[in-house]
Amino acid sequence: MALAELYTQYNRVWIPDNEEVWQSAEITKNYKAGDRFLHVQLEDGTELNYPVDPAALPPLRNPDILVGENDLTALSYLHEPAVLHNLKVRFVESKLIYTYSGIILVAINPYKQLPIYGDAIIHAYSGQNMGDMDPHIFAVAEEAYKQMARNNKNQSIIVSGESGAGKTVSARYTMRYFAAVSKSSSNADVEDKVLASNPITEAVGNAKTTRNDNSSRFGKYTEISFDQSYQIIGANMRTYLLEKSRVVFQSENERNYHIFYQLCASAMQPEFKHLKLGSAEEFNYTRMGGSTVIEGVDDRANMVETQKTFALLDLKGDFQMDVFKILAAILHLGNVEITAVGDERSSISLEDKHLNIFCELLDLNCDKMAQWLCHRKIITTSETVIKPMTRAQAVNARDALAKKIYSHLFDFIVERINQALQFPGKQHTFIGVLDIYGFETFDVNSFEQFCINYANEKLQQQFNLHVFKLEQEEYMKEDIPWTLIDFYDNQPVIDLIEAKMGILELLDEECLLPHGTDENWLQKLYNNFVNKNALFEKPRMSNTSFIIQHFADKVEYKCEGFLEKNRDTVYEVLTEILKESKFHLCANFFQDNPVSISPFGSTINIKSARPVLKSPNKQLRMTVGSKFRSSLSLLMVTLNATTPHYVRCIKPNDEKLPFEFDSKRVAQQLRACGVLETIRISAQSYPSRWTYIEFFSRYSILMAQQELSINDKKQICKTVLQRLIQDHNQYRFGRTKIFFRAGQVAYLEKLRSDKLRHACIMIQKSVRGWLQRKKFLRIKQAAIIIQQYFRGQRTVRQAITARTLKETWAAIIIQKYCRGYLVRRLCQLIHVAAVTIQAYTRGFLARKKYRKMLEEHKAVILQKYARAWLARRRFQNIRRFVLNIQLSYRVQRLQKKIEEQSRENHGLLERLTSLASTHMNDMDTIQKLELDLEKLTAQKRTYEEKGKKYREDSEQKILKLENQNKELQEQKETLEIKLQEKTEEMKEKMDDLTKQLFNDVQKEENQRMILEKNFQNQKQDYEKEIELLKGEIKILKEEKTQLQHQIQQEIVIQDGLKVEVGQLTKQAQKIPELQKEIELLQTQKLDVEKQAQSQKRELREKMSEVTKQLLESYDFEDVRSRLSTEDLEHLNEDGELWFAYEGLKKATRVLESHFQSQKEIYEKEIEGLNFKVEHLSQDINHLQKLFREENDINDGIRLEVSRLTSENLVIPDLKQQVSELENQKLDLENRLQEQTVKLKEMSNRLHYELEGDRTQRRTNEAQNEIDIKERLKVTTQEIEGLSNGLMQDEIQDEVKSKIKQETTRLTVENMDLEEELDMKDRIIKKLEDQIKTLTKTIEKTEAHVPTSSKEYIGMMEYKKEDEERIIQNLILDLKPRGVVVNMIPGLPAHILFMCVRYADYLNDPDMLKSFMNVTIDGIKQVVKEHSEDFEMLSFWLSNTYYFLNCLKQYSGEEEFMKYNTPRQNKNCLKHFDLSEYRQILSDLAIRIYHQFVIVMENNIQPMIVPGMLEYESLQGISGLKPTGFRKRSSSIDDSDTYTMTSILQQLSYFYSTMCQNGLDSELLKQAVKQLFFLIGAITLNSLFLRKDMCSCRKGMQIRCNISYLEEWLKDKNLQSSNAKETLEPLSQAAWLLQVKKITDDDAKEICEHCTSLSTVQIVKILNSYTPIDDFEKRVTPSFVRKVQAMLNNREDVPQLMLDTKYLFQVTFPFTPSPHALEMIQVPSSFKLGFLTRV
Repeated sequence: MALAELYTQYNRVWIPDNEEVWQSAEITKNYKAGDRFLHVQLEDGTELNYPVDPAALPPLRNPDILVGENDLTALSYLHEPAVLHNLKVRFVESKLIYTYSGIILVAINPYKQLPIYGDAIIHAYSGQNMGDMDPHIFAVAEEAYKQMARNNKNQSIIVSGESGAGKTVSARYTMRYFAAVSKSSSNADVEDKVLASNPITEAVGNAKTTRNDNSSRFGKYTEISFDQSYQIIGANMRTYLLEKSRVVFQSENERNYHIFYQLCASAMQPEFKHLKLGSAEEFNYTRMGGSTVIEGVDDRANMVETQKTFALLDLKGDFQMDVFKILAAILHLGNVEITAVGDERSSISLEDKHLNIFCELLDLNCDKMAQWLCHRKIITTSETVIKPMTRAQAVNARDALAKKIYSHLFDFIVERINQALQFPGKQHTFIGVLDIYGFETFDVNSFEQFCINYANEKLQQQFNLHVFKLEQEEYMKEDIPWTLIDFYDNQPVIDLIEAKMGILELLDEECLLPHGTDENWLQKLYNNFVNKNALFEKPRMSNTSFIIQHFADKVEYKCEGFLEKNRDTVYEVLTEILKESKFHLCANFFQDNPVSISPFGSTINIKSARPVLKSPNKQLRMTVGSKFRSSLSLLMVTLNATTPHYVRCIKPNDEKLPFEFDSKRVAQQLRACGVLETIRISAQSYPSRWTYIEFFSRYSILMAQQELSINDKKQICKTVLQRLIQDHNQYRFGRTKIFFRAGQVAYLEKLRSDKLRHACIMIQKSVRGWLQRKKFLRIKQAAIIIQQYFRGQRTVRQAITARTLKETWAAIIIQKYCRGYLVRRLCQLIHVAAVTIQAYTRGFLARKKYRKMLEEHKAVILQKYARAWLARRRFQNIRRFVLNIQLSYRVQRLQKKIEEQSRENHGLLERLTSLASTHMNDMDTIQKLELDLEKLTAQKRTYEEKGKKYREDSEQKILKLENQNKELQEQKETLEIKLQEKTEEMKEKMDDLTKQLFNDVQKEENQRMILEKNFQNQKQDYEKEIELLKGEIKILKEEKTQLQHQIQQEIVIQDGLKVEVGQLTKQAQKIPELQKEIELLQTQKLDVEKQAQSQKRELREKMSEVTKQLLESYDFEDVRSRLSTEDLEHLNEDGELWFAYEGLKKATRVLESHFQSQKEIYEKEIEGLNFKVEHLSQDINHLQKLFREENDINDGIRLEVSRLTSENLVIPDLKQQVSELENQKLDLENRLQEQTVKLKEMSNRLHYELEGDRTQRRTNEAQNEIDIKERLKVTTQEIEGLSNGLMQDEIQDEVKSKIKQETTRLTVENMDLEEELDMKDRIIKKLEDQIKTLTKTIEKTEAHVPTSSKEYIGMMEYKKEDEERIIQNLILDLKPRGVVVNMIPGLPAHILFMCVRYADYLNDPDMLKSFMNVTIDGIKQVVKEHSEDFEMLSFWLSNTYYFLNCLKQYSGEEEFMKYNTPRQNKNCLKHFDLSEYRQILSDLAIRIYHQFVIVMENNIQPMIVPGMLEYESLQGISGLKPTGFRKRSSSIDDSDTYTMTSILQQLSYFYSTMCQNGLDSELLKQAVKQLFFLIGAITLNSLFLRKDMCSCRKGMQIRCNISYLEEWLKDKNLQSSNAKETLEPLSQAAWLLQVKKITDDDAKEICEHCTSLSTVQIVKILNSYTPIDDFEKRVTPSFVRKVQAMLNNREDVPQLMLDTKYLFQVTFPFTPSPHALEMIQVPSSFKLGFLTRV
């Protein structure tokens, strides 16, 4: 499309203006080729016919949508007015001081402190790509740092601009950024030292000028060195062209260097009194400008700051005082009074105060100094002449000396700074920051301006080449054909200055001549360059100046002083005097071979692309010009070897007013700094560059439906562009981007806005037409109704008369009768026809129905049976489902019953302890009996002799008894063989019975229906029978504990039952199989009953036979006959036989009372079981009602199952407790058995003849054991039957009937056994009384053995040498993943506390202190080793919290004990107060929490901005606007794109991990609140720094994302965490982007609603608001000012960024542990087998 076609009506152009440089105007008439005038209207409404040249039409203005862009190259029309307007809008309206122009950062000095340089801003820009955030000096610094790290290539940041533009501040901020992002942990003060060099160099090198209060009067290039980790290790500094003339001369309203005024302001300080200084007004060198004070600057405070920075650089007091001495000497030298003696001479008084002070400070000869300041020595080949100087010459010599001294001092300070910043290691890379003066042009320009502009020419050439190179690389990367671009090359100007026989060489040549003058040098310039070089001109009205055409502008230089300043010489005699100074620093300044000021020459080894010009004359290189040219060449070599980054500082106005924009001054500086040249180069090629995705998203509205059907978006873009823009030269298709020439994007925007405008018009047309049609139809309908009524009324009035009324009435009557007659006839006909049709129809339907009934009768029968079968199957499914629910509920209730039973066991244990106490009382009586025993010992001796005889007789009797015993054993073996044969017979009978039972199953099924009817009537009887059965089961369990082998089988059975109960909740499908198993068990039960009855009969018969044999074998008369009369007398002496008989009777009574008490206990237990059965039956009925009422109980069942599985973890503990109780009972039984064994041994010694009787008794007991074993098997089967019976109501009646029979049988059998035991006891009563005294001694020995049961008291016994193993296994090696699922929360913490309790129980302070210390150290170590492992930190935060709570809960303090159970209060610590350790643990927990939060923040932080701000949650509402920013190739981020889903998934991962590790809910809420604050703060901070994100549609996106976060809180039930409130600032910012911002009411609403945002933040959002489309409007500056005025009364912090590092105060609430310590067990996975539960 031709450019002239864009000059149509309503488009806007820029026309030149004398005041504003450019003025906007709107075209009022389409321009046609050949027109001489362009009809425009100015913004003030003035009509104007602007004359135009068809070859050079006025520049077009960009659409408003493009105004205020971050990058000037994004503008569709690239030219000076567009750049100037964009900068003005950003600076004045949006208060944005930074703007990109391609690779340049344009920084406009705001002359106001802005809150955009804090640590939060540095953190926000760190790691971001250039262009992702708003333009900023930190973004340039980050780009340089990132490219250095990625490419291992040195970087340079070139900061330039004229005085007062903010170069020094910008350079300072870049260095501060590098110090912040690359801090070294090993050498933390390096960054501070680097930053400390700035205040010193500013003090000695900066001064106040008319343009700037802190103007740098020298150039500075600072190299910041980095190691391989890209951390700062040091720095080095190079300086250029110090303005030495300022030491001795200042213009009006200017000052000397700051250090002089700081020194004078501190003159009264004690350490400075010896310098004999005064105020700045007292010295010539500080009062020339007439302005010794800067408003708002405290020179004295600055002096203190300068001294601090000296000290920070290790430049201590002696060095500082030497520097201050030289500075004070310079001031005193300036006050030396030189008086004229005639016209040719001058003199200085030896009494001159300041001369004496000068010589005193520098330790010089005062006479020589006074003489040679007024004289000069001329040395010729033949003689030496001393020539006096005039006063003017003497003053110049004095000033030259002062300048020389200050120059040496400045270089010396820079050298010492470089030494302080030197580093021992090897430099890997560096970033150089160049702070150098920009292009300068004044009314009077001298040698300094000439050198400055020469340097800027070199820098501009380097800049142009670099921009050209980047453009070429971009084109090659995108495969765009490269065409040579014509750009300004300033090499001719550089050659004019530095080439052979150039200006500098002619100047050096003139300086060599003894009588060389400025005029002679100027004349040489005229002769060599006037009319020969187009860049050199001679002024028309002056013969003392020359003009050079620089790249920025023409500059006129005055030649006066060029030679003197270039020579920069001091008379040799004066330098000799200074060499002789005893002040070492001053003497070193003027040595012949001074040390190199900067070590750059040794550290840089760079080859130049072109050779540096060198003069063959050695002396020529010593001039200022040659030095400056050499250093500038070295600087260019350095810059060419690095990747440059450009910062152009702009001064907006000369009055230093904040945010005032002087277009003339800005335009002048833009031309001078090369920004417009960059724009021109870009505009010549393809300045606008869009990715295919951006183009498709923006201009899809211009695409046809057919074009959109193509799948390839890249091809769509090509097709659309070829259709829209006919001239293919106006764009190019690259690999990833589309390149547009200037104006094409604006044309596309015009097409887009036209399309949207036409669409809006079409919508408006349709809506307005519909509304009008609707209105018209409503009006039309109303009109018709009005007409109807009106016409009717009129007709009625015309027709109504008396005759017409009568006729009408008569006609109506006639019509009525006539119509009635006709209708009746018609009705009769219809009636007859209808009846006929109905008859035939009904007959037909009846016949058809009859046939159908015949056909479908059999199908109905089949359906009946099928439906019945389906109904039965549905009923069975429902019944199984109900049983499943019942099982789950019963399991829950049974677990509760188990817990209650464990509590009852604890009560029994306590009763045992009470019995033990009573046992101790009995011991006292035993001691009394021991006294009687001592009396009997004397009698015993007398009986010993008789005993010898008795033993001889008894040995013979023993032999006989042994023979009898052998015979009995043989009989026993025969009996056992018979028993085995009978058991085999019983098994065969049992198999037969099982077959019969299978046949009876069918009969029982028929009887089941009858039994169900009688179930309710017989329920109470069954419950009593169940009680009796359970009582009998209880009795059998206690008997079972007497047999260890049987107990083990019982435990296995119980474990199997518990496992089956747990599995039944998940295996409802196995219920039919269980029914079959129940039937099998019933059959087996019948077999076992029959077998038990037969065995019972056999045992009774055997018992009777054995007793008879025993009585027959035991011949009492034989025993009596064997005893002699003496033996009988001894036995009956003192009534011993009588006492023995009485003892046996007492033992019998004790056994009877014991059986009676056991019987009562069994009855009580039966009653308890009866109550439990009733309760279970009620629960079953309740469950059935619940099932009928609610059908959606599935979810509750799942939750209940999960809870049951968690409670199953406690079952092993309960099992172990039961086994421990059984073991305790076994121990008691073993002791009783040991006692009986001892009694048997004593009885054997006395009565060997009773051995046969005892063997017979053992055989009987073995038979009893076999009987009991069989009964136990039967009862366990009955238990299973009972439990299954509870689950299966259908067979419950049958089971209970069998149970009733079994209980009666067992009670009868129990009574028979008790009778048999009584008979056996009577047999041995006589013998037991005889060994009464021996049992007393046995009881005495056993009294010392503790009989207390093994009750766990919640401790872990360990040895001190096992502490390291505990810490290693329990803390250091423990992996939470996979372990936390199967253990209670905080299990390691509880185990640690149980160990602490053991140390407290032992009352061992060393052991306790050692364990606590190693525990805390272990937790610290594991946290340190896994400082980035979120799961580990979460796990140990939870355990540290539980450990702390355990120390509080069991501390014994009332405030914590009130939450405990009585049992837990017994477990409190007894001997030590661990409050100090609680404080240490609390601090450790806080530390872990902070690290835990940091890890969470580090994981989620990269997701926040992409997910919350960049990702489009609401697809289709966001439209890309033209950005056009050209990202550096190194700035492309290849990382994965995060979405809002990524954030929610990460939050869910955090939440689930914290829950799995048992983190307290309050701590979890605090962590979530901290995370939400981070999300809100980072998102809001990024929003503040991204102008492109401040739009209405982006506000909708943010609000949608906030709603997702709120929904997540609701799903996790975390509304009470106050996390939602932390998002309030972000929510208000999103609202602010969406709300209307036009009227006063809008401003008031904003002020009332945005309470969580500060004034600075609200104003920032309003200023940054950017419309996406032309239909949106910008926020006007007047509205922003209005809002700001309303917010002035608000007291808030003037801070823009939120502190993302802020941490809410964490609190650890006390939550007592519900877990009993005595119930806790150590899993085997912990590998703590060496610990013992106490």
